[in-house]
Amino acid sequence: MSEKKSLIKLKEIYKSFDDNEVLKGVSLELSEGEIVAIIGGNGAGKSTLMKIIMGIYPLDRGEIYIGNENVRMNSTSIALEKGIYLVPQEPLLFPNMTVEENVLIGFSQNKTLLREKLRKLIDHLGWDICLTRKAATLSIAEQQLVEILRGLLREAKILILDEPTSTLTFNEIESFFNLMKDLQTKGIGMLYITHRLTEVFEIATDVVILRDGGITVNGPVANFTKKMLIKGLMPDNVEHEETKFDSEKTDYHKDPVLKLESLSGYGFNNVSFSVYAGEILGLAGVVGSGRTELAEAIFGIGEITGGDVLLKGSSIKNYNTKEIVNMGLNYVPEDRHLNGIFDIADVKLNTTSSILSQISKFFLNRKKEQKITQKYIDDFRIKVTGQDQLLKSLSGGNQQKVVIGRTLSSNPQVIILDEPTRGIDAGARGDVYKIIQELKKLGLAILLISSDFEEIHELADRAQVMYHGTNRIELSKEEISMDTLTQAAFGVQ
Repeated sequence: MSEKKSLIKLKEIYKSFDDNEVLKGVSLELSEGEIVAIIGGNGAGKSTLMKIIMGIYPLDRGEIYIGNENVRMNSTSIALEKGIYLVPQEPLLFPNMTVEENVLIGFSQNKTLLREKLRKLIDHLGWDICLTRKAATLSIAEQQLVEILRGLLREAKILILDEPTSTLTFNEIESFFNLMKDLQTKGIGMLYITHRLTEVFEIATDVVILRDGGITVNGPVANFTKKMLIKGLMPDNVEHEETKFDSEKTDYHKDPVLKLESLSGYGFNNVSFSVYAGEILGLAGVVGSGRTELAEAIFGIGEITGGDVLLKGSSIKNYNTKEIVNMGLNYVPEDRHLNGIFDIADVKLNTTSSILSQISKFFLNRKKEQKITQKYIDDFRIKVTGQDQLLKSLSGGNQQKVVIGRTLSSNPQVIILDEPTRGIDAGARGDVYKIIQELKKLGLAILLISSDFEEIHELADRAQVMYHGTNRIELSKEEISMDTLTQAAFGVQ
């Protein structure tokens, strides 16, 4: 049996952003017909590594070999020329263009020859996909097939698949895996980013675990068990972790403030749980588990297709966001830059923007606006030169405090915090933790969504764990540990 040809080899890859060392000497290899699963928590360095391979980010130190050639991957055009193609988690198609137009865009060759080549490729793969369909009519699975066709038409030998099953149904996942196995027989190598350990054993030939920018596990899948992979995912010191905050007893005999009854929508299905006054309910899970989609549906942004949301006993599933805020529920979004802040506006406007109708009739009540803003600057120790300072000039931690202050200015009884400490430093993280604890003491019902399991372990009174779009398990305070959270979030019974 002949030895498989190496497609790409990474040797001692280092990458830092300012003082943050993201990759710390990562080495791995992909050969013909191999499917290397790459797993790791959020912030482990997976995306950065893939962007280096694609020439989006320059590496600081290290070497990349394509076959036997040492290549400086300075741009995406070089990566494409060398046969590398990234299939993103969210397909990037033009909705009003046809399948054929989406696949052929960006090619400079003769269109007639390309169309013939595309049709032969589809026939060879045995796919049933109509080239004249508009992209807007395609399912997510079909859109991913179009992304793969783009790569194959470029004669890519290395496919990077970023969480390709996160938005697929079970039947679509089965079809997608059959496609991967077909590509594997044709000698195409795949780097398969996933959070689902069960999929690693179903589809991958090899597995790599990234943790804190370094590799903790690397080798053939057959050499590992799920428990071994779980151990590779967890920090070394989890066995002796202690909760820093005291947990006050929540009265679970009272009616819950927020209750979900078999709630379903885009990205989640049949989710049920309750949140009580004076409680922090942790909602753990990894990217693609449906946590943010669930939060947005509760808040009136995302679509609800089944079930109900009860706030203080009344259904809010048909209410808009403004009505939901007025009823007593507010939301701190995961992406503060996209959905949470006005970065070219000042601290004062960002703090009071959600209650402008309450502090103004025909004209804005400047004194009331200043009083509310100063309250949160003082209470949260927000470091500013003044209320008129532009928000974009604040640190990430101080920006997040402003977003939380704005959310609280509406006097909610329930607050949803989606990844409240993502992208902020350790000092600001501690401040945000103290704010969350104070909100709990004031009697707010808090739904804390986080992919940082240490955060859930430290703060939550109970925890729900999302996996594959539904809440997989409920854990009491005593049952919450890094081990139980990690196993449930990665689909291990």
